Amino acid sequence: MTTAAELVETITRAIQEKKGTGIVVADLSKIDGAIAQYFVICQGNSPAQVEAIAESVGDMVRTERGEKPVGVVGLETDQWVAIDFVDVLVHIFLPEVRSFYDLEHLWEDASLTRVADID
Repeated sequence: MTTAAELVETITRAIQEKKGTGIVVADLSKIDGAIAQYFVICQGNSPAQVEAIAESVGDMVRTERGEKPVGVVGLETDQWVAIDFVDVLVHIFLPEVRSFYDLEHLWEDASLTRVADID
């Protein structure tokens, strides 16, 4: 069985494969009533890139971990795609939408880990 931390690692690599940037992992495991153990937040520079990142995450998690999301929303507009793996929620934003919702500050009592962008 895949742990949430292993899932986060696979999701992070899937995001990086499609050049997603600004990856932040929010550890919510110590927050009472949190809806997941982790949020993985990132951005793509265009709707096409947001969709490509979402597809990469789904494909890599299915291939490497044998897991499928229980839900995916936002693919209609590709401005904010949320992928629900129960213990891990992935949020893929366009930059302006990410700034507007500012999830990192909404969950500021979580432990935040910023993942370096790769070229």
